[in-house]
Amino acid sequence: MRIAMYQPDMPPSVGAMIRLCACFGVPLDIIEPCGFPMSDRALRRVAMDYLALAEIKRHVSWPGFLAAPRPGRLILLSTAGATSHLEWRFAAGDTLLLGRESVGAPREVHEAADAVIAVPLAPGRRSLNIVVAAAIVLAEAMRQTDLFPRRDGAEP
Repeated sequence: MRIAMYQPDMPPSVGAMIRLCACFGVPLDIIEPCGFPMSDRALRRVAMDYLALAEIKRHVSWPGFLAAPRPGRLILLSTAGATSHLEWRFAAGDTLLLGRESVGAPREVHEAADAVIAVPLAPGRRSLNIVVAAAIVLAEAMRQTDLFPRRDGAEP
């Protein structure tokens, strides 16, 4: 299981996603360019002490990300998704992809995804924060695939 952020444009979201991934032992892909300077210093600032605990791979572009080997399917989380994350059957090798905080994911990202899923919201609500959405879907995916870290420290 992996999480990928497509061209994130808010540093606090990157920091929160790094923390989420570090705490659950899930690798994070950051697909550049970002909407802010993504220096090592900036990364250390937003990730705080979780940076050393996270497995992060940076990709210089969308085509570069697509060319990198992945173990499984690319699952896009989007408000445009017709399938609820609760109805989707996750696999251990899935990569959960999130679009930009400000505008979501463009058409070419939707077209490259193996599936587009959504977190169901109350009527009239637009969207969740991307880290909140990622956490909700990641928790369900890890539950289904029995990938949650064990409290006793043993590998899942």
